[in-house]
Amino acid sequence: MLIQCTKKLLDELNIKPASHPDEEPLFSWHANLVRVNRRKTVVLVNDRNRYVIVLYGLKAKDFKKLDEHIIQAIRETFQNECIKDEIIEQFINHSKEVTYTKTKDRTSVARMNKSCELVYGYEDLMLEGYINQSAVNIRVSRLIVGDGSKKYVRPSEELYKDLEAFADKPIFACKAVELKVTLDLEKYNVWRRIVVPVNITFNKLHKVLQAAFGWKDYHLHEFYIYDNEKFDNELSINHSGYHKEGYKPIINLVYDEEALGYENDVPMKLETGIKLSEYIPARIKYNYDFGDNWQHYIEVERVIDDYDKNYPVCLEGEGNTPPEDVGGEHGYEEFLEIIADEKHPEHEEMVAWGESQGYNDFDIEMVNRAMKFEYRM
Repeated sequence: MLIQCTKKLLDELNIKPASHPDEEPLFSWHANLVRVNRRKTVVLVNDRNRYVIVLYGLKAKDFKKLDEHIIQAIRETFQNECIKDEIIEQFINHSKEVTYTKTKDRTSVARMNKSCELVYGYEDLMLEGYINQSAVNIRVSRLIVGDGSKKYVRPSEELYKDLEAFADKPIFACKAVELKVTLDLEKYNVWRRIVVPVNITFNKLHKVLQAAFGWKDYHLHEFYIYDNEKFDNELSINHSGYHKEGYKPIINLVYDEEALGYENDVPMKLETGIKLSEYIPARIKYNYDFGDNWQHYIEVERVIDDYDKNYPVCLEGEGNTPPEDVGGEHGYEEFLEIIADEKHPEHEEMVAWGESQGYNDFDIEMVNRAMKFEYRM
């Protein structure tokens, strides 16, 4: 594997660059040393497809074994992309020895610098205490970039094509779960059956659920995780962690640090970086919009050991999602009554308002397009 370094990175490594050997672009990377959140960070950009790998918070001892960190970061990130382990190892073993040399040409350096700029935009997502930043790698690599000839590509999509050509077979396989997600409404059946990779993070699962139900992500959200134990003394029905079947919440995953300042009878933790696999097969509740109070009950129906995609899929569903800011279930009932009555004085206004809020009939094709887009962004 060829790592073509800027002078700044070579100085940090304190090594003499090797002569520029020939290497296939798929196994060649340009690398720069930058500071993100005042921490030393190495950004690697693949010469073939412009996929990005970020090594964050490096210390002197880490630069002494940078080649090990690079290999491990590629392995972990590709695993989180749901690429088969055998193909990952085939990729790494193809050129396991890491060689450091100088940068090659202006075009490659310009592309690397552009990638560094994109990485700065995700500095808030950097996880402290982790060198490899898989979530950032995947997010940055899914952004559209230009190649200077009016052609635009997503590095992640280019990587998938390159690996498929390299391995000469399908590259995706991962453990996944089939979930039934039911919006808790007394008078209406609204549910979706979806398949998601188990390595999905809860902040990404939030995005997938938004797409599955057609929500607009206007409001705050949270998750509650439950074990199989039921409460002797149930939480109040008005408590956000209340489960209608009486299960005991073991943790409340929240979106931002401000939420940690509020009192709760249940231990709280930031959802960032936490994966679904850490709690499966526990029951889950997803609360969205604490005003309208939309509660979604999530049950694991099936574990899939060899899922052949790296994005979620909606298998089936039923029912329309209420419009945003409709006023909870009572407001939704009133909304439906008005739009069903053409003689109602507010009929036209309410129909127009519903359209402006994106109120639509459930369309599984649209849901799947939205879920794939949100997951891969």
